Amino acid sequence: MSNSVVLHRYRTHGEDNNAFESEYLDIDGSHQKNTYTVNGQSHSESENNSGDKKSQEKEDSIRIGFFELFKFASCSEITLMVFGGLCAVLHGVAQPAVLLVFGLLTDTFIAYDIELQELNDPEKMCMNTTITWVNGSEYQNQNNETVPCGVLDIEKEMVMFAYYYIAVGLSVLLLGYCQICFWVTAAARQVQKIRKAYFKQIMRMEIGWFDCNSAGELNTRMSDDINKINEAIADQVGIFIQRFTTFVSGFLLGFVSGWKLTLVIIAVSPLIGLGAALMALSVSKLTGFELEAYAKAGAVADEVLSSIRTVAAFGGEKKEVERYDKNLVFAQRWGIRKGMIVGFFTGYVWMIIFFCYALAFWYGSQLVIEQNEYTPGGLLQVFLGILVAAINLGQASPCLETFASGRGAATNIFETIDREPEIDCMSEEGYKLNKVKGDIEFHNVSFNYPSRPEVKILDRLSMVIKASETTAFVGPSGSGKSTAVQLIQRFYDPKQGMVTLDGHDIRSLNIQWLRSLIGIVEQEPVLFATTIEENIRYGSDSLTKDQIIRAAKEANAYNFIMDLPEKFNTLVGEGGGQMSGGQKQRIAIARALVRNPKILLLDMATSALDNESEAVVQNALDKVRLGRTTISIAHRLSTVKNADVIIGFEHGRAVEQGKHAELLERKGVYFTLVTLQSQGDKALNEKARQMAGNCPVEEPGIEKQQTFRRGSYQASLRSSIRQRSRSQVSNLLTDLSMPGDIPSNVHHSSGFLNDDDKVMEKKEKEEEENIEPAPVSRILKYNVAEWPYMLLGSLGAAVNGAVNPIYALLFSQILRTFSMQNDEEKRNQINSTCLFFAVLGIVSFLTQFLQGYFFAKSGELLTRRLRKLGFQAMLGQEIGWFDDHKNSPGTLTTRLATDASQVQGATGSQIGMIVNSLTNIGASLIIAFYFSWKLTLVILCFLPFLALSGALQAKMLTGFANQDKKALEVAGQISSEALSNIRTIAGLAKEKMFVQLFDTQLEAPYRAAIKKANVYGLCFGFAQSVIFLANAASYRFGGYLVVAESLHFSIVFRVISAIVTSGTALGRASSYTPNYAKAKIAAARFFQLIDRVPKINIYKDDGKKWDNFKGEIQFIDCKFIYPSRPDFQVLNGLSISIKPGQTLAFVGSSGCGKSTSVQLLERFYDPNEGKVLIDGHNTETINIVFLRSKIGIVSQEPVLFDCSIAENIKYGNNSCQVSMEEVIAASRKAQLHDFVMSLPKKYDTNVGAQGSQLSRGQKQRIAIARAIVRDPKILLLDEATSALDTESEKIVQAALDEARQGRTCIVIAHRLSTIQNSDIIAVMSRGFIIEQGSHEELMALKGAYYKLVTTGAPIS
Repeated sequence: MSNSVVLHRYRTHGEDNNAFESEYLDIDGSHQKNTYTVNGQSHSESENNSGDKKSQEKEDSIRIGFFELFKFASCSEITLMVFGGLCAVLHGVAQPAVLLVFGLLTDTFIAYDIELQELNDPEKMCMNTTITWVNGSEYQNQNNETVPCGVLDIEKEMVMFAYYYIAVGLSVLLLGYCQICFWVTAAARQVQKIRKAYFKQIMRMEIGWFDCNSAGELNTRMSDDINKINEAIADQVGIFIQRFTTFVSGFLLGFVSGWKLTLVIIAVSPLIGLGAALMALSVSKLTGFELEAYAKAGAVADEVLSSIRTVAAFGGEKKEVERYDKNLVFAQRWGIRKGMIVGFFTGYVWMIIFFCYALAFWYGSQLVIEQNEYTPGGLLQVFLGILVAAINLGQASPCLETFASGRGAATNIFETIDREPEIDCMSEEGYKLNKVKGDIEFHNVSFNYPSRPEVKILDRLSMVIKASETTAFVGPSGSGKSTAVQLIQRFYDPKQGMVTLDGHDIRSLNIQWLRSLIGIVEQEPVLFATTIEENIRYGSDSLTKDQIIRAAKEANAYNFIMDLPEKFNTLVGEGGGQMSGGQKQRIAIARALVRNPKILLLDMATSALDNESEAVVQNALDKVRLGRTTISIAHRLSTVKNADVIIGFEHGRAVEQGKHAELLERKGVYFTLVTLQSQGDKALNEKARQMAGNCPVEEPGIEKQQTFRRGSYQASLRSSIRQRSRSQVSNLLTDLSMPGDIPSNVHHSSGFLNDDDKVMEKKEKEEEENIEPAPVSRILKYNVAEWPYMLLGSLGAAVNGAVNPIYALLFSQILRTFSMQNDEEKRNQINSTCLFFAVLGIVSFLTQFLQGYFFAKSGELLTRRLRKLGFQAMLGQEIGWFDDHKNSPGTLTTRLATDASQVQGATGSQIGMIVNSLTNIGASLIIAFYFSWKLTLVILCFLPFLALSGALQAKMLTGFANQDKKALEVAGQISSEALSNIRTIAGLAKEKMFVQLFDTQLEAPYRAAIKKANVYGLCFGFAQSVIFLANAASYRFGGYLVVAESLHFSIVFRVISAIVTSGTALGRASSYTPNYAKAKIAAARFFQLIDRVPKINIYKDDGKKWDNFKGEIQFIDCKFIYPSRPDFQVLNGLSISIKPGQTLAFVGSSGCGKSTSVQLLERFYDPNEGKVLIDGHNTETINIVFLRSKIGIVSQEPVLFDCSIAENIKYGNNSCQVSMEEVIAASRKAQLHDFVMSLPKKYDTNVGAQGSQLSRGQKQRIAIARAIVRDPKILLLDEATSALDTESEKIVQAALDEARQGRTCIVIAHRLSTIQNSDIIAVMSRGFIIEQGSHEELMALKGAYYKLVTTGAPIS
């Protein structure tokens, strides 16, 4: 029994290290993740604060004391917890109490054995319960005492002891059940209260609070943080009390039964603590170093993957793999050192433990034999009492961690619950006016958003909005129009001034009542994930079906609803995703109308619609506005013209007010907006006419724009402002950019995920989960080179596994000596046994060290090999693979870091553990069967139960966690819907309804938790009591064998302790399965990567090569679509040819396929149709490395690597060593040499990450030198000078002209001056060439090129 648990205790150190490791990894990851942008500047919070944050978090979590966690407990829950605590205390006393029984049992066996030995002597016999000589005279032993006999009926005694054991076992079953059940039930009740209180409190908060707290964060608090509180106040408290009691009572038992021995043992124990502490310390240190070393390699990987196109263009893949591998060596070294140190300290701890055994038994037996102070049973009581106490102390410590994290989580939640909202939407206070006219006035109102206190939004705004009139707000984005509307709804209170309704300050009115007067229709209306009818019902509480139908008719929604198969019961989908923009908008209007509002707020209600829907919705709005105070914010003038009053906003003030005609005469804000827009409209109409004439294909462009715009109303206002300015700009610019281009732009810039994306995400998740675990044999194949290490490590592990069963032998051997008659013999036997213990300690130390070192070595070598292979496989993929967002540089770097190290879970130290456990079990069973097969079989009957109880406990904990997740999912959906749409809910004053919905959804998880409390309690009780019942049976049967088959009593102990150690080893082996499973999945992901056959493979050597490479290029009818954007055709039949030495210039608007054609030439992609020929060979048949080695490229934003200038230039030619002379020659040609010589370190100057230490012109020239070093036959200049100022441009242009000589050159440029002297100029549009020729020819044509040149416009 004993050592199982020591091991446990040791294992917790291991767990701590893992925790440390993962924490560390996290810190590392956060550098990439938490970067947020404020006004266009990115701040990475974690970079500066990750250190301070840790310490701060510690301080944060201390703000709530442990007992404050229970502040939601009612009397009944306190009663439950008190009883649960009492049961835990009694349960804790059980183990030491059993030791008392065990001591007596041992003494009984020894007494019986002594009696047998005496009676074996034919000279002696038993008479009147004392032993006498055969001749009748009285027999006395060495101590001159008479020896009793015949009193002991060993079987009867054993039955007695068995009953004791059974009694303890059953009471433990009961106590364990009550302890867990009471605590878990009490916790479930409290947590439900906390959940309800927290959600209700959040729903009461003012909108300003939500601006500063994201919905996502609140949702995680809702689930994760409250779960942490639950863990801290549930079963862990009971378990902690139980273990702590065991610790105290074990020591008490030790001191009461024998204080001398107790003190001796305690004196040694600091050595164990010291070893454990040193190990934790050094492991954390080394893990730090290892991660730091790996971070460098990770940085290389990140840099390379981020600039994969440059790497591919210059053929630097093999070079990069070497550079990555170089950095991996350091991480590997630290990993191996860590393994060594872990092995060393583990061995050390075990060695001390065995020394401790030796000392205790040696000194204890002195006390038994020499001084007669203890009985042998007493000795065992003391020794095992202290052992049990120490183990339980070790096991109690993880609970403290749980408590701490619970306190940390509670800090935030309880503070939110205690916070008083500034605007309490659920308060009953405030006036309700009997009659409302609807006059709204702003008196000198100043305001800024709480989330952005430095930006003034409204600046002393004063205006009057008359009842029953329609007032339109116009003005540029950010001038405060929407803010004014939100102040009317009282989402915020003004910082100065006041807003009045019919002369009453709205702060004095009841807030629910005020909001019930207001109907609002927003640009992006939010619908809830339920039916159309329910969505309209959100407008008002008591609605008849007729009222709903009437509202739908008024909103022009009735007809389309009746066309749907389910009519009013149609589900609108998450965020209204199943409806089109116009449909959503009309449902929202119907929802606003059923309120029969006095005040109607229309915030850009039609801006996101196409013309047809707009007309319908506008109609609906015109019908509705009559007789209500209406405020309309709009950008389209058609919607504003017929308002009664138009108010022009600028910089947070109302600067003008009047009717359409009056304001036009004033030539102010309104006038500028009107003129800008009408020009834009003209251009748009012309464009539309042309397009109708040319190609009807483009129609989907507009449709698509719709779908991308659709999404959920961003919780923050900023997005709507952004959206609005975008709609303005896109109205003006549609004529400049390509219609096919808009969807993609809008898609990228909009902050929403539309439904297709969500579906995609789901699919991806499923793909992730559906990976088949990799076979171990394949993982081991990669580790085959390390077989000597693994063999030696396994040898160490095997010897180490045999140590525990040998301990069982020695333990029973010591008991055997106590029943010996001859004192001299006793002493010798005890000394030799104790010596054996010491030897065992030393062996254990050596084997642990061997096992630790060799497996760390093989594991780290494997990790390094896998990382290298993985990285190599990544760099070998075609460029299209990197376009998939699943393969972003961040994701790939993380996969290299984590997957490779997780694979170790199936090899390396795992193999050691498995070998260790197997030899342990094997040796134990051999010993047991050898000494008594009958007893062994009886005990083995209990093994399944022991194993089952262990498995049950593990299973239950994970199983329940998953069940809880499932049960809480529905409630989570409600809370996340409520939080992300909080403005809509506040506007509809529906907070209470959501709180009720949420509360009802919590019933099911609560009932499940109560059920779980009972099941969990039973399993826990069963698991704890099985061992006592097993002991009862084994000792009872042992007693029978001692009598019936005269088995020596020490063999009973030997067999029992051998089997128990094997049982724990079994448990230990099974505890490693999760790592093992993880490893197999990680390996599978890895192999998936390594096995993927790239469409364009650079590691292959086949393909054509030829000597006299001329550089003649032909594109023949190329069509191409990017794999990541399958719905957008980039090249539509591109055909053009260039003779060797000619310069071709591409011009055209962005997105017309200029850069794409260059990428086809580099063979980053292959065309979907058509072909690209070089010197008459199809690029798909040419050897890729050969092809790319003939091409040099200089792009608009050249990518430089974080190394010296010389190394960056040498990167141009990765096929051989580039001499310094070549570098200097190239940089002279690139007009770079003089600048480099002026630097203190000259060519050894480091350029910084991505060339950050240099100006753009300098970077550009390095890139040109890099291209020249290749001595390419084809030079590609993609916008090489566009990002430069005039001065640098001249220098770079001169460098480029020099570089172009004697080479085929393709230039892409926006400035026409740079391309006039090209041999061929090709004007591209929509992926094909509309005209081509020299500058003079094209000017004579007077086509598109001529227009561009004469207007002097840059081509965007």
